[in-house]
Amino acid sequence: MAHLTTDLTDPQGRPYFLWDEDRTTGEFRRALATASPPERYRLLGKLMREARDSDVWRFVTPQEVWAHFEALRPFLGRRRAFWEYLLGAWHRDGVLP
Repeated sequence: MAHLTTDLTDPQGRPYFLWDEDRTTGEFRRALATASPPERYRLLGKLMREARDSDVWRFVTPQEVWAHFEALRPFLGRRRAFWEYLLGAWHRDGVLP
């Protein structure tokens, strides 16, 4: 099992937010790029639920999250209210379409 790391540029390290699965940062990036929509939503939900909000943007853009937010919402768990507030405010302020 790869070591947990906060260095999200290390493709061989296991990102701290994947504490419960054996997947490297490189594998996680590949999975995001190639997964079916339901699996991609699950992975993005895990990222948004477990990672620091500033680290989420290393893997996905705010525009992508906003475009698929309804599909992501069920995967956000305890962080759902945070993301609803943040993305809603960005939308009201014109940052997101």
